[in-house]
Amino acid sequence: MKHRHIGSLEVSALGLGCMGMTGVYGGSADKGEMIKLIHDAHDRGVTFFDTAEAYGPFANEALLGEALQPIRDKVVIATKFGFDIDLETGARSGGTNSRPEHV
Repeated sequence: MKHRHIGSLEVSALGLGCMGMTGVYGGSADKGEMIKLIHDAHDRGVTFFDTAEAYGPFANEALLGEALQPIRDKVVIATKFGFDIDLETGARSGGTNSRPEHV
């Protein structure tokens, strides 16, 4: 697997975007199967994983965190944040919220 540098980080040239794993495109995929897919990607050399708080919302980051916990020191996780999502209900306003307490 080829690698790239992002600042001081070295990541695999191919990354895994995880958005569709938690219902963004319809129903959520099977959690166990998604964790296996993430592990399989890492076994094949993927070290760069992409998520966002808006995917789920919050469910995708939780899934990725659980899947990568045993190998956390061997991967890089990119997440997008700052969406105005109610932490209690998951309702979205369409705006942004980059206040430190939200981030």
